[in-house]
Amino acid sequence: MSEDKNALGYAKLAPKTPVPSDIEVSQQIVKEVGLLPVADVAKQVGLKDDEVIPWGIAKAKIPLKARDSRKDLPDGNYVVVTGINPTPLGEGKSTTTIGLAQALGAVLGKPTIACIRQPSQGPTFGIKGGAAGGGYAQVVPMEEFNLHLTGDIHAVTAANNLLAAAIDTRMFHECSQSDEALYKRLCPEGKGFSPVMKRRLKKLGIDATKKPADLTAEERSAFARLDIDPDTITWQRVLDTCDRHLREVQVGIGAKETVKAKGGDGRIQHCRKSGFDITVASEVMAVLALARDLADLREKLGAMVIGYSRAGKPITADDLGCGGALAVLMKDAIMPTLMQTVERTPVLVHAGPFANIATGNSSVVADEIALKLVGQDGFCVTEAGFGADIGMEKFFNIKCRYSGLKPKCAVIVATVRALKMHGGGPPVSAGKPLSKEYTEENVELVTKGAANLVKHIENAKKFGVNVVVAVNQFKNDTPAEIEAVKKASMDAGAYDAVLSNHWAKGGEGAADLAAAVVKACNDNDAANFKFLYDVNKTIKEKIEIISKEIYGADGVEFADLANKQIEQYEKSGFGNLPICIAKTQYSFSCDASAKGVPTGFNITVREIRSCAGAGFLYPICGEIMTVPGLPTRPGFYDVDVDLETGDVIGLF
Repeated sequence: MSEDKNALGYAKLAPKTPVPSDIEVSQQIVKEVGLLPVADVAKQVGLKDDEVIPWGIAKAKIPLKARDSRKDLPDGNYVVVTGINPTPLGEGKSTTTIGLAQALGAVLGKPTIACIRQPSQGPTFGIKGGAAGGGYAQVVPMEEFNLHLTGDIHAVTAANNLLAAAIDTRMFHECSQSDEALYKRLCPEGKGFSPVMKRRLKKLGIDATKKPADLTAEERSAFARLDIDPDTITWQRVLDTCDRHLREVQVGIGAKETVKAKGGDGRIQHCRKSGFDITVASEVMAVLALARDLADLREKLGAMVIGYSRAGKPITADDLGCGGALAVLMKDAIMPTLMQTVERTPVLVHAGPFANIATGNSSVVADEIALKLVGQDGFCVTEAGFGADIGMEKFFNIKCRYSGLKPKCAVIVATVRALKMHGGGPPVSAGKPLSKEYTEENVELVTKGAANLVKHIENAKKFGVNVVVAVNQFKNDTPAEIEAVKKASMDAGAYDAVLSNHWAKGGEGAADLAAAVVKACNDNDAANFKFLYDVNKTIKEKIEIISKEIYGADGVEFADLANKQIEQYEKSGFGNLPICIAKTQYSFSCDASAKGVPTGFNITVREIRSCAGAGFLYPICGEIMTVPGLPTRPGFYDVDVDLETGDVIGLF
């Protein structure tokens, strides 16, 4: 393939110095170099015309038949990109993912597809900025990637909130109606049971071939009354905005949200405390990321548990009659979106769960499609969110467990200056100049901070993959500091440690990293991959294994609420699900300020939510927010539109 690189339409970059802002680079590429028509991007990896659904000029949806029609073909090499615990100084994990894919494809001529998450608009307009990569290693057009894309996140929001509305509506109507009145309204005369109703009948052990009029009074009562215990409801509404004031709300306080009490003359105000999560933390998003096809998506959505009845029975989306409608809202979202990098190499964008409060990985189906399209000698480069203790651990133990895919190599991204912070460097404040510790040579700080990197390397090796460290280069890094990172990496058992400058030079700047990844994959058998724990262990045992093996904790403490929930989940048959711990991304511990490799700490589990539809349990540890807040000066201050050209300006 290397001889045909130019024929595939890859772009030859002419990087500028100093490197312009990310949005300026993106718009420069679009206007001066030009986008490759999305149909031609698809042809790079052998997609047929009927396997590409254009979505504007820069994007296309890829139906799952692109994978299914190639089911007998061998998979390519599976590579995950992760990083050290993030700092305000930035590590460049997304940039490295894209830069590595550009190097493998446009420089080395290897069939390669990058698979990344769709970014949330919360951090895009908040403090973190976009997630398209950066500099000369990014997805273009940046503004389309970071804003609405193909509407998948909006679909998740709509589906999640439809289910939330169904919960309160059902409780509202059950509050004032007898079982028989409920049943007659659910099954009006002349209408049979709908498909989702037949699912509930089957769950209750009632013959689903019966007609509504044929059910006994006892069967009608069991079918119609869910009797949801409001204290057990874990399902919240969502929005794709960082809005801290919606973390806790009271719903149903309107004047008309009252019902006549059964058996009395008084009125009952139907209200309760609830809250909002950010959309990417929704279980619907987790389902999207882990579903294998439309049928699996439908089953997972219908199986999502929103709470329990007063009798202790789990209540699902299908029980509420919502499963089919949710699947309809999500039917287009199951297809990944095809885009391109600044060097015109292909990218599949799909799903967008946060790693600190969800699975933190793009979808199973995007990776499966990519692995089939690139072929046995090609590469699927996929990204795991935040630090390796979160995104990589969930990638291995949850995503790979459900997909059956086996990675060969993990790339761990580190920077000299971020390691200095882990080594005890002073705090960094937005808008203030960096301290001299970060701009001048300080090998001692780098060496101390490298302990954080070493722990991540040791963790990755527990899964049987080869580890390549990518030292993401910054202009103030010195040869001695870079050498200190490389030495610490190799002493910890890394397969290789390579300096990479893709941000400033694109694929050419990551050529050495790409060569190291190729060699690491060739020198490893996918059969060496293994999980950290057996899902059949108890819930507490699995949480303790992750906490001790990955975080380095001494033990785990469970709050009374968490203990009560564990008992309920095991009784409901959810005890054998994998674990998705929600914790801060900034530290191995639950204390965000504890840099490096903390010791002598316990993990505290304050509550556990079930994501039974997606297929995992979700312990919340420490003070973790499921909807972030905005800073004093959010990113949206800089975002505007050029009224003459129509261009978006100010994204970062």
